[in-house]
Amino acid sequence: MQPSIGGKPLFCAKRNKPVEIPAPLAPLADTHGHLTSFRKLEPAQAIARAALVGVRLLVVPVDPSDDVLDVPQFLDWFDRTIEDAARLLEKNEELVAQTLPTPELQDPATLMDNVYFVAGVHPYGAQRLEEDAQVRMRLEQLLGNGRCKGVGEFGLDYGPWNELPAQVQEQAMRTQLRLAHERGLPVELHLRDGEQNTLAHDGALRLLKEEGIPEAGCDLHCFTSGPEVMEPFAQMGCSIAFGGAATFARSNDIRAAVASCPEERLLSETDSPYMAPVPLRGQECEPAMVALSIARIAEERERERAVPQAQTYAALWRNAVSFFGIGL
Repeated sequence: MQPSIGGKPLFCAKRNKPVEIPAPLAPLADTHGHLTSFRKLEPAQAIARAALVGVRLLVVPVDPSDDVLDVPQFLDWFDRTIEDAARLLEKNEELVAQTLPTPELQDPATLMDNVYFVAGVHPYGAQRLEEDAQVRMRLEQLLGNGRCKGVGEFGLDYGPWNELPAQVQEQAMRTQLRLAHERGLPVELHLRDGEQNTLAHDGALRLLKEEGIPEAGCDLHCFTSGPEVMEPFAQMGCSIAFGGAATFARSNDIRAAVASCPEERLLSETDSPYMAPVPLRGQECEPAMVALSIARIAEERERERAVPQAQTYAALWRNAVSFFGIGL
């Protein structure tokens, strides 16, 4: 499949070689795609392009610790961006939806009714959540909006770019877990370990045991570790979201986690604009690229566990819709 706009293929790899997009075996979901961080692509274009390859659910994270965020303006921008994406589809009659197993989801415009956001303070802003009343107010405003489907991304980051003490990050994680409990919302966790350790995952596991996993669910966003790190979370009932990193040549540990993850815990995402999947690695990632990641996930589970690819596609869609409580 090669969706195109104006006769040009949607994606090209090196030397402008067109990239085939696998025909979806079920509707596709990007459970974590940033629309506000693109360098080149316009957000409305990203939504329209995602609709062309079969994406029928997109969840966008927004961080209230960002000082440029004005909640009413963001909400207005969010609605206008979706409207602009709908108009882009209407103007391009050549853009034909893929044949999907659920007839009511064949129309690409279906995606416009299923673009949502989650709101949470990233570990980089953890201290501000506890000390800045404006940040907490913005978070509460976002969580109260009808398009908001969860709390996230938040968690623990012990990588090289975050200098906040562990106790500050842990308190912010507790605060947001409690908000999710109070509001009946699922959470998306950002967990980045330090070099050669699993401190963030170990700390998160402890906090989840102490605070309890929100009844609505918990998703380990952008999972990039192996089965041994994943298993205790999956056993507790957490969902595991895989993206472009699962396609990288040296990501054997991630693919082992993909293969061993319980079917009911699987989720798909892009984390766009980061970590575009092979063969587009190095490009600016966008929600449409989830089609490539999902294809690789399905292939891996078929090869390692003899799970039919259509079964994995169906599970990824079913799990995403269920996790965010969307009645499709």
